Amino acid sequence: MNMHRVVAIISKEFIHIIRDPRSLGMAIAMPILLIFLFGSSLSLDVDNVPLVVWDQNRTNESREFIGRFTASRYFGLSGYVTTYHEIEQAIDRREAILALVIPADFSRKLESGQSSDVQLIVDGSDANTATIAIGYAQMITDGYSSSLLIKTAQTRGAKTASIPLEAKPRVWFNQNMQAKNYIIPGLIAVIMMVIAALLTSLTIAREWENGTMEQLLTTPIKPIELIAGKLTPYFLIGMLDVLLAVLMGQYLFEVPLRGNAALVFGMSAIFLPGSLTMGLLISIMTRSQLLASQLAMVLTFLPSFLLSGFMYSIANMPTAIQGLTYLVPSRFFVAILKNIYLKGAGIAIILSEAAVLLIFAVVLIIVANIKLKKRLV
Repeated sequence: MNMHRVVAIISKEFIHIIRDPRSLGMAIAMPILLIFLFGSSLSLDVDNVPLVVWDQNRTNESREFIGRFTASRYFGLSGYVTTYHEIEQAIDRREAILALVIPADFSRKLESGQSSDVQLIVDGSDANTATIAIGYAQMITDGYSSSLLIKTAQTRGAKTASIPLEAKPRVWFNQNMQAKNYIIPGLIAVIMMVIAALLTSLTIAREWENGTMEQLLTTPIKPIELIAGKLTPYFLIGMLDVLLAVLMGQYLFEVPLRGNAALVFGMSAIFLPGSLTMGLLISIMTRSQLLASQLAMVLTFLPSFLLSGFMYSIANMPTAIQGLTYLVPSRFFVAILKNIYLKGAGIAIILSEAAVLLIFAVVLIIVANIKLKKRLV
């Protein structure tokens, strides 16, 4: 490889990027815009679930039970109702997702030591939110029942009363269980995959469309030198994008980075060549900027968004789809960034994912070199 020829191609590409504000804007502004939009709007947290209550008992006991719901951060009281028709209307108007119905004999049964049933009516049109809301309600009800058991035991003369078995959950790595803490690292991986492929998907196709590829063919430049020269400017821009994304996560979304920041950039330096080469390979194959950009978007955005584990758990996917996820490089970068951000993982933990990304980059560079060589001949 002749470094003088590589540097000449790098200089040519930089000049083209600077002269084309659209490319420069897409390279820098788009990742910032996407992270801001997705990071601000995308949340899986379910708090302040709208709640309506039909209290048929209206005693201190029922009010105490309702207070357990309204005092938590999980539910927000929308109002009281007195009929099932009003519950239906509240759910239809999206004023309530959960309705709590307390029977008229609620306090009498509790005082007599009998169990009492309370009814939970949930809007199942959003199954995910409904499931989480039921879990919250069940947790509050269990807590209230436990306190009643202890109170009853003490009333009957027991000096000490306690629940025989009590689970004490302790959450590691994301103590507050905030969705943004794992969404932002995954978002950085997905967006960098898309942007990197889009940037380089235009490079070779643009040369063909502008007629400058014929001039390159008259030079002694080799395919691998052309690839290195084309990739280097966008690699540097990609690293700048990673820096901006990390700063946005740290200071705008306040996502804690528990691991080594240098490791984030080191892993990005392994991930970006593969993503950039993927775009370059698309550009070599299509020779059309429009087709190349559309193909790059389809081949990167959808697989990265759906199959990388960024939004949906890979373990819950069908077996065949789980196998398909191993072909998506962002799957490994998402895992790396989540490990570094949330667990403070070191190189020993993420070494296998890094090795896969490195192999992915090397294989794509070899394929791109072969394909470009055939085009130049």
